Amino acid sequence: MFNLIISIFCSVLVGVLFKKVKPNLFESFLMITINYLIAFGLSYFLFQIDLSNTNLDYSLVIPLVILMPSVFYFLNKSINKSGIIKTDISQRISLIIPITASFLLFGESITLFKWFGIILGFIAVFLMLYKQNQIKSTNSIYLVLVFLGYGIIDVFFKQIAFQNQIPYITYLFLIFIGCFISSIIFLLIVKKKNKIKLQTVTFGLVLGILNFCNIYFYMKAHKVFSQQPSTVFAVMNFGVIALATVVGYCFFNEKLSRNNILGLLLAITAIFFILVSQFNYI
Repeated sequence: MFNLIISIFCSVLVGVLFKKVKPNLFESFLMITINYLIAFGLSYFLFQIDLSNTNLDYSLVIPLVILMPSVFYFLNKSINKSGIIKTDISQRISLIIPITASFLLFGESITLFKWFGIILGFIAVFLMLYKQNQIKSTNSIYLVLVFLGYGIIDVFFKQIAFQNQIPYITYLFLIFIGCFISSIIFLLIVKKKNKIKLQTVTFGLVLGILNFCNIYFYMKAHKVFSQQPSTVFAVMNFGVIALATVVGYCFFNEKLSRNNILGLLLAITAIFFILVSQFNYI
């Protein structure tokens, strides 16, 4: 449980960091680039990476190398435009996408509870993004991109988990390297006349440590609860949503409309039904 608590705090602290810093386009990609530099450095020293096996499926790696830095940027924009609460909800409810893909792409059977959870989840997303008397909202666009981005990334990671020839840890290390390279490319594109500030570099280092710890301790939790993966998932998702809501409300004065609150309740209910479905009761 200690591993999960650390992972939850690190996940929410990533949002707090973006909320406090409010970086511009160049600063965002500089922080993201340094973040991946730290991530693949730490993973190399802690995971005992074996690079002798070169039979790598690049069709799984390359999309993630592009998607992960992009979604990190969308996460930053969403946090600063829509707040930590809504952004974390959109990120966590993105579970709907890999759950849907599990039976459409991977041939997994779907129960009534799981169907009900998926439908509730989509309704929850609509309610959380809904703004009264506002037809269009750039804020909602970033929430949608976070929702889609994290969901698609989860599908790719699910496919990587099916690979038997190369350990998941090795894939993760190579993905971090690829993300570092693609982040540098994004950084050069948006650089223009911006100057690198020591403060931004420092924030990038902090971001890298938090992001790595989030993933590292989450993986350790799965090892500890190897026979109860649904327990890890439930504690992680409920924990992040609850903590992000408290932090957003108490420290950033974020408000939720009735529709948003209803969406939050439906999101939690959707995750509950999806988790219950794992036990194949109905």
